[in-house]
Parts: sequence; C-alpha cells; structure tokens
Amino acid sequence: MATVALPSDVRLMNGVSTAVFALAGVTLAAAGVLWLVRAPWFPVRAIQLEGDLQRSSVTTIRANTTPRLKGNFFSFDLGVARAAFESVPWVRHAVVRRVWPDRMAVRLEEHRAAARWEGEDEEEKLVNDFGEVFEANVGDVEDEGLPLLAGPEGRSAQMLAMLRRLQPLMQRLDRELMELHLSGRGSWRAELDGDTAVELGRGSDDEVVARADRFVRTFAQVNGHFKSPLLYADLRHPDGYAVRLRGITTTAAASAPQRSN
Repeated sequence: MATVALPSDVRLMNGVSTAVFALAGVTLAAAGVLWLVRAPWFPVRAIQLEGDLQRSSVTTIRANTTPRLKGNFFSFDLGVARAAFESVPWVRHAVVRRVWPDRMAVRLEEHRAAARWEGEDEEEKLVNDFGEVFEANVGDVEDEGLPLLAGPEGRSAQMLAMLRRLQPLMQRLDRELMELHLSGRGSWRAELDGDTAVELGRGSDDEVVARADRFVRTFAQVNGHFKSPLLYADLRHPDGYAVRLRGITTTAAASAPQRSN
C-alpha cells in the first residue's frame, strides 16, 4: 500500500489543532480542580490537637482560632492557620497539617515560663525557658514564685542565662534570688529574699559571676564575728566588697559598711 504524504500546510493545521485541544483539556481540568477546591464540599469537620498542653484550654483555642480559619479541606491556608494558633496565649509554636478526608491536625508547643519580665515599658510579661519574652496572663503563674528579670529590651536571653548561673551561688548563702536587674549601662543587681540587695556591677558575664563566687566563698569568714543577716553587699570594688549587716551599729568614725579584701 502506497503512503501519501500530506501537504505541509495540512500537517501544520493538524499540529495546531492537536495543541489547541490539549490546551483546552488542561484548562478544563484546571478549572474543574479549582471549582472542586472552592466548592462547599470537603469541609473540615474536626481539629485534632496534639502536644503537651498545660495552659491552653480547648475553649480558649477555639475562641482565638475559629474566626480566622477559612475554606474547606483543600483551600484553607496552612500559614494562616498556623498564625491563628500561634496567636493563642501560651502557644509558642504550631505545626498544622491536613488529615484526609476532613480533619486538621495541629501540634502545639506551649511556652514554659522561667521568669517574669519587666522591660523598659514597665509592663510585666513572661520569659520562657528559651529566654524569649511573651505575653500571657501573669496571674497564671503567681503561685509559682518565678523570679523577676528587669532590663533593656532584647536582653532577656542573656539575663535568663545569668540568672541560672547566679541562682546556685546565692543558694549557698541560704538565700533565693528573687529579682535580677540589668541597667541600660550594663550594671547588674540581684535582690534576694530577706530584703537583701547585692550590687554585682558591670563587666562580662564571666567577670560578674566570678565576683559573685568570690563573695559567696568568703562571706562566712567575714560574718563569722557578727553572725548577723546580710542586708546589702556591694561587689563593685576592685579589691574586695562592702557589706551591711542587720543589727550592726557603727559610730560616726566607723560609719562605712564592713569591708572584706
């Protein structure tokens, strides 16, 4: 059987027709998928919460997130949904995923409060165990005796690290570190239980901790004669420190605090 070649213009028309039909098919398929996604079918019927939730109640989560969750199983925005859950008080991080055919699974990580925070605006917030400042109801932790960190914005992580280094030192004095302050000029001050203040001064973190360690190691010897509770200590002296003890009176000629080298 003989094969007859088609003219080039006919072959061109056939190729164009095939391309047009293919493009039309792709367009119709895309339109169908878009219509299916936007259709009122496939609603999200349940939200599955995962994670160790201590502070966040289902009621609070629902009230903060439901108004912001739009769309069906295919069309809801994962980023928007994540932001909605992370706006819930006490929620630090959220991971959102779809679970076929009609569920949204959400894994929540809560903040773990490590300290209270007082910034330059004097508004009390909280610091988590990563050193991050977050907003939540401070009344939720009133009974937990969290220490207070007070300092410049952006220094919360450094202050939490310093707190953790100083706490075991002050416990060797049988005192609890209740407040840690950092001035804008970088000077540290610790407030202990029993209305005791300790001026730690400026310097690198290691230098400040070294001064505190020297004070703790030698204070028992300094106080051995008086055996009086400590009211105030000033560690900013290059050659020692000064202390004020409860109940110790001084004459005008000896009005300076007791001093140790």
